[in-house]
Amino acid sequence: MAAKHRTAAELRSHRWLGAQDLRGFGHRSRMQQMGYAPSEFAGRPVIALINTWSDLNPCHSHFRQRAEEIKRGVWQSGGFPVELPALSLSETFMKPTTMFYRNLLAMEVEEMLRSQPIDGAVLMGGCDKTTPGLLMGAISADIPALFMPAGPMLRGNAAGETLGSGSDVWKYWAELRAGTITPAAFAAIEGGIARSPGHCMTMGTASTMTSAVEALGFTLPGFASIPAVDSRHAQAAAASGRRIVAMAWEDLKPSDLLTAASFDNAVTTALALSGSTNAIVHLIALARRAGVPLDLDRFDTLARRTPVLADIRPAGRFLMEDFYYAGGLSALLVELGDLLDLSARTVSGLSLGEAIAGARIFNTEVIRRRGNPLTPSDGLAVLRGSLAPDGAVIKPPAMEARLLRHRGPAVVFEDYADLAARIDDPALVVSAESVLVLRNAGPVGAPGMPEWGQLPIPQKLLRQGVRDMLRISDARMSGTSYGACVLHVAPESAVGGPLALVREGDMIELDVPARRLSLLVEPAEMASRRAAWVAPRPRITRGFGQLHRLHVTQADRGCDFDFLEHGAPTPEPEIH
Repeated sequence: MAAKHRTAAELRSHRWLGAQDLRGFGHRSRMQQMGYAPSEFAGRPVIALINTWSDLNPCHSHFRQRAEEIKRGVWQSGGFPVELPALSLSETFMKPTTMFYRNLLAMEVEEMLRSQPIDGAVLMGGCDKTTPGLLMGAISADIPALFMPAGPMLRGNAAGETLGSGSDVWKYWAELRAGTITPAAFAAIEGGIARSPGHCMTMGTASTMTSAVEALGFTLPGFASIPAVDSRHAQAAAASGRRIVAMAWEDLKPSDLLTAASFDNAVTTALALSGSTNAIVHLIALARRAGVPLDLDRFDTLARRTPVLADIRPAGRFLMEDFYYAGGLSALLVELGDLLDLSARTVSGLSLGEAIAGARIFNTEVIRRRGNPLTPSDGLAVLRGSLAPDGAVIKPPAMEARLLRHRGPAVVFEDYADLAARIDDPALVVSAESVLVLRNAGPVGAPGMPEWGQLPIPQKLLRQGVRDMLRISDARMSGTSYGACVLHVAPESAVGGPLALVREGDMIELDVPARRLSLLVEPAEMASRRAAWVAPRPRITRGFGQLHRLHVTQADRGCDFDFLEHGAPTPEPEIH
């Protein structure tokens, strides 16, 4: 089907810049005030570059230059580029967690696109929460938009060893606490683990989400895998600039792309990568913005049929740079084949199948064949039971297999401060069979559901050689993390979920194959505890924190604000 082509008078920006009235006069005169001649902007699609660069976001430190390359592409295709800075969610520095501010970025993007003369947008992100935040806003604004990923950083290196961001931090921090490496060795790792611009080069939340978004159809084919400092990344930026101009003329909007099938493609891709558990929260939020049904059960259904094909840390051995040289995401999607709906539309103007046609695997150790998967299924697993009535998640490939079925006594921490204060106390009553429980770490309780879910193993157990044990919380964990960590327990403890009622010594049972998470306490005792439960006092009672507390949904619904989910679109602004 041939793409339609709007006239200049049908562009959204025409209402601002083309009207022959007093307001049109004012808008055009102010454009000329900035040094632009009418011939540079009149009758051209106005393209917003939503740039999440900042001096405190190392993942995006190359975005100043990439913005210039996107602009080059926009100019080449006859568009008019305007760079609009947006809230930069720096995973490294922003506290209590970037997840707390994801919805704020989404709101900013939606209103920025709607309130100004924008015909199309290039969304510049990659650091964990920028990707879903940008897309959530763009989906709700529903004007032509495509996503330009930041790209992964180079492999880490120290003392001749290849290092992966996040994963090796947790690994060597545990060894330092166990006394098996020196502070000097740990300092060398600190200096060599992050060597270039770009987001984490492990299969953390950043690469999981940029890959899922490409499979969703929002990124030009192959771009999610390119390392940030590779010259082909700059070329991808210019190509994105050229393509968004065509999309503006075609009026190719998010609502034209997003279907149940395209979300299945994104979920299947995340599962084949053994991607971050955070993808569950983010993809559900995106789907609810688009009005597409997607819930935890769909993730579990797809997980049971999807092989893990990417041998990438933390579940595997390699890193994103290796993945790109092995053929990248396009090659993995070709190998997934009939597990995807290849007829789904993409921002390229092609179907997904057409967009990836001809991609090849060059290293079958990094990108496995379906006949030789890293694991045959269950890249993620959804758990339910008396401890998680609305669901919880775990990442089986990243845990010790002996813990897939486990029963043990609870060691309970009231909040993160309690955990930090007592986890290494020699007097802590804990064994390798214990189940560490952290509560008040969810969307409301923390607030913002920080990445506290990879609870540290107590120091005295580390010294005994223990490197994994069952841990349960209503928090998230970094996609670069690993271990037998049950996450996203819903409802969370701060709103009265069963996690709030667990007591020291209670027996907890995990059965991943059966998808069960059970608190082995009699119903009458649970009823008594519930009657005595008192909700914790909120940590923040003003400003955005108050808005978040009153309106954030639980993890199984995507942690979006309840008033931002799919509904009647906000009317176009009146031009007065």
